[in-house]
Amino acid sequence: MEVTRCPRAVLFDRDGTLVVDVPYNGDPERVEPMPTAREAVRLLRRAGIPVGVITNQSGIASGMLTRGQVDAVNSAIDRLVGPFDVWCVCPHAAADACECRKPRPGMVLSAAGALGLEPADVAVIGDIGADVAAAGAAGARGVLVPTVITRGEEVRAAALVAPDLLAGVELLFGGRPSAVAPSVREAS
Repeated sequence: MEVTRCPRAVLFDRDGTLVVDVPYNGDPERVEPMPTAREAVRLLRRAGIPVGVITNQSGIASGMLTRGQVDAVNSAIDRLVGPFDVWCVCPHAAADACECRKPRPGMVLSAAGALGLEPADVAVIGDIGADVAAAGAAGARGVLVPTVITRGEEVRAAALVAPDLLAGVELLFGGRPSAVAPSVREAS
C-alpha cells in the first residue's frame, strides 16, 4: 500500500520497536537496538525529518522504576539510536485513565505540538495495536512492525504493516528509501 502524503515527522514506540523489550528496564547497559533501528532513524535524520519517541512506562507508577532510571535508559537510546528531537513518557498505570497512555492520543498530540506540526503531519511506528491506535486517535498515521508479542488481531487491524523499522519508514515514503529525501524538499 502506498501512502500519498509523506509525514513531516516520525514518532517511534520505545520498547519492542526501537530497542529490545526488557520488561521494566532501568539499566542503560541492557539497551540493545532492534534490527534496522539505527538505519531507519539515520535515514530520517539525514533527510531532515524530525524523529521522536513516545513510550508508556507504567513501571514508574508501580514503583518498579524511578523517573531517573527511565531517563537514563532514554539517554542510552539517544546515544545508540538517536538523537531524537522529542521524548514523551507516560509514567502512569493503565488504571490511572490518563490521556497520555497509549492507546490514548496524548503523547502523539504532545510530540506533534512540540515539533510545531499538526498530528496529520506525523506518523507513529510501533510494535503493538496500542501504538497504532494512539496514532489513529490523534489523527496521525500508524505503522505496525510486529514482534513475537504482537497479537494476530492487531496485525489484521493495522492498515500499514512492515517487517522491520527500516521497511516501516520506507513504506511511509512510498516504499523506497530514496523517496525520503525528496519528500522533504517537496514539503518545504
